[in-house]
Amino acid sequence: MANWQTLIHEQLEKDRAQATSLLQEWVQSPSVQGEERSIQESIASRLAEMGLAVDLWVMEGEELLAHPYFVSPRTVFDSSPNVVGVWKGQGGGRSMVLNGHVDVVPAGDRAQWSDDPFSGKVVDGKLYGRGATDMKGGNLSSLLAIQVLQKLGVQLKGDVIFQSVVEEESGGAGTLATILRGYKADAALIPEPTNMKIFPKQQGSMWFRLTVKGRSAHGGTRYEGVSAIEKSLLVVQAVGKLEKERNDRLDDPLYEKLPIPIPINIGVIEGGKWPSSVADLVKLEGRMGVAPGEQMEDAKAEMEAALKQLAELDPWFAEQPVELEWYGARWVPGAVAEDHPLMEILHNQFTAVTGSRAVVEASPWGTDGGLLTALADTPAIVVGPGVTQVAHYPNEYIELNDVFRCAEIFALTLIEWCGVEEERK
Repeated sequence: MANWQTLIHEQLEKDRAQATSLLQEWVQSPSVQGEERSIQESIASRLAEMGLAVDLWVMEGEELLAHPYFVSPRTVFDSSPNVVGVWKGQGGGRSMVLNGHVDVVPAGDRAQWSDDPFSGKVVDGKLYGRGATDMKGGNLSSLLAIQVLQKLGVQLKGDVIFQSVVEEESGGAGTLATILRGYKADAALIPEPTNMKIFPKQQGSMWFRLTVKGRSAHGGTRYEGVSAIEKSLLVVQAVGKLEKERNDRLDDPLYEKLPIPIPINIGVIEGGKWPSSVADLVKLEGRMGVAPGEQMEDAKAEMEAALKQLAELDPWFAEQPVELEWYGARWVPGAVAEDHPLMEILHNQFTAVTGSRAVVEASPWGTDGGLLTALADTPAIVVGPGVTQVAHYPNEYIELNDVFRCAEIFALTLIEWCGVEEERK
């Protein structure tokens, strides 16, 4: 039998310069929301050159827009197509989805960047630019895994489905569209930046809005009014109490290193209109973490119950209960059993490539993996190059060595998972 690891490693080294240039091109394409067409068309062309069956389409239609898991700040995606490329296997093997997103968050304050946010500059083995870590570097690892196997003449038994999607940063509409289009597999790998840790579980999350009411009065006689700002402090305390209760009962060793495994974060507070008036309205907006295996509706019910209990603390809330709205982004939690066959394969190939045992944890953030696991019956595991501590930050970068190590692990994993067609004598 061929020594696949040696052959794959050597071929990746030969292709390193060309692959680095490709990642530079991807990072130099500023694919923020609404501006993904250029990079997606480039990826589609690349997949076609590799002989994959390519599907490039613009998401639309009631099936998508009316779906209970559809979340997006927009409903028209003309400038943001999805791309899927299928490397058809010989038959008789397990299939694999390689899923990654090309949408990136805005660059933010450019004064905080040492270079242009979309420079793609390489310094000391690091490639810089918005999206380098989250997650174009990981996407390149997936593409290289297919490319290196093709160059070595490997014929897999199972299909490999390369997915380049949009809208992950806004809640996963791109991956949802691939599912509705019929793409699924026996398993999926998502190369989000995990610092090469393996995440079989990903927490979900959802955005909420709380409206706290008061009663206006002149600031000189503020005692005749009811300050919504003061009442909102009680609401914040109640949310904090709920967060503690939910985390205290979470007994999952994969979360033991996280101080708050499933946080409830209040990120926006707006209230009051005039310094000399008692504020009669305060709006709080935040993100609620959802544990792997937890139903999102159950998490919502806990928030609703906690807010109702405020009436026992302060009679004002019996008269003017806090209004709760679930809006905006939402990521479905996902979980794959630690004894899933793909986990063992990943462990073995990780050790073969790196010489060490992989770290297994649960993700502190949501991914598209939950959608694939829950809706497409495609168990998704998240593992990839890059670290979350630089994703969405100024001077975002990725270690190029990790990109190629991940590609090597993925290529070996595809051989083991999908199976290899034996040469006919």
